Amino acid sequence: MKIAILGAGVSGLALARTLGERGFPLADLTLFEADGVVGGLCRSKSVDGFTYDVSGGHILFSKDRAVMQWMKDCAGGDEAFVQRERHTKIRFGNRFVHYPFENGLGDLPEQPKFECLQGYVQAWHLRDKYATQAPGDFKGWIRWRFGDGIARHFMDPYNEKIWKRPLEEISSAWVAGRVPDAPIDDVLKAAIGVRTEGYTHQSIFFYPRRGGFQAITDGIASSLRERIRLSTPATDLVRARDGGWRVNGEPFDRVVSTLPLNALPEVVREMPADVAEAMRGLAYNSIATLLVALDRPAHPDLSWIYLPHHEQGPVNRVTYMSNYSPELAPAGKTSFLCEVTFPGGAPAPGPELEREAIAGIEGAGLLRREEILFVDRSVCRYAYIVYDHQLFARRGVALEWCATNGVVPLGRFGRYDYFNSDQCVIAARGVAEELLDRARVG
Repeated sequence: MKIAILGAGVSGLALARTLGERGFPLADLTLFEADGVVGGLCRSKSVDGFTYDVSGGHILFSKDRAVMQWMKDCAGGDEAFVQRERHTKIRFGNRFVHYPFENGLGDLPEQPKFECLQGYVQAWHLRDKYATQAPGDFKGWIRWRFGDGIARHFMDPYNEKIWKRPLEEISSAWVAGRVPDAPIDDVLKAAIGVRTEGYTHQSIFFYPRRGGFQAITDGIASSLRERIRLSTPATDLVRARDGGWRVNGEPFDRVVSTLPLNALPEVVREMPADVAEAMRGLAYNSIATLLVALDRPAHPDLSWIYLPHHEQGPVNRVTYMSNYSPELAPAGKTSFLCEVTFPGGAPAPGPELEREAIAGIEGAGLLRREEILFVDRSVCRYAYIVYDHQLFARRGVALEWCATNGVVPLGRFGRYDYFNSDQCVIAARGVAEELLDRARVG
């Protein structure tokens, strides 16, 4: 059975590596990668001794310990990784507020603290007394869960920065299981200055010592190099009479696609119009990332911080990149990684982005302009899935077509599931087992 894997990001690479480890002949695998390097959203970039992750700050953590260890082993084992404690804050005016926000109310000025606590207690009371159901739109959900104060002071402005659209247009379905519900006692304690922790499952994380997060995908790819065709996009998929597919004219029995579902109508011949329309309509955001190289000998002990307010400029998150590993910056230097999203399909921000971003983080008190050595920009077209109210219907049409036509969708944008890297690996291993079962049957 010959298998074509479209895309050599973490999902495609993990699938191919797992198949090989389970005894599938590597000669029967071909990975088509449009870029000149592997890695996809896990790619990193080095400039003058500074390394950063081009699609935003990544960390390695998984509730599946076996998967996390597999990822580490592929990239050199435990000794090739740095272990870090997560120290995350929210910048509120000239203050650092503990993260998550509801567990940091004691760090706020008095009036916002009162408004946030009052709103949180009222929202909790209404849910508890009347057993109200979560609203279907994200804006309503924020108030149902957190109350008006936290909505106004943090959740609304921060999410408007990220999603770049009215929050009423976003479904609340995506937050299920992603946003922990802080016990009311913890929030009350936090408001009077008793520190509570509301988001502990990533309190310890790992990061490659050298090479950025791409060291993981490079490691996974190390045994697959002869099967990866770089700078070779899949541009033409045609269904063969025997039930297989021809990829760029070459016959394969099975196709696994990690391509964004949005892109499939451009490469699949004779796709039904309604399916193509559903795929193209799936919403996403792009991201511009800025490496800010600094002539600063050391950072404070922070992992990343959130900048929720519009007066803080366009950046929504600043990662203290060089804190992840001492190898990410030259000796005696440090770096930031700044993230700015923009709507999918829109042009990337112009040169004003760097000016506005630097002005914003300088105004937030995170740096002095004279510390900056240089700024480097990267842009990733597909970064965040936008869970608008049409997503589930459109994705359903897309995935049904894939199932009917023998295309196996895989990965964050390949399935339009908001997967982190470890979840991509878990899904890839599941697909590998299904393909191996099919190969045994013949």
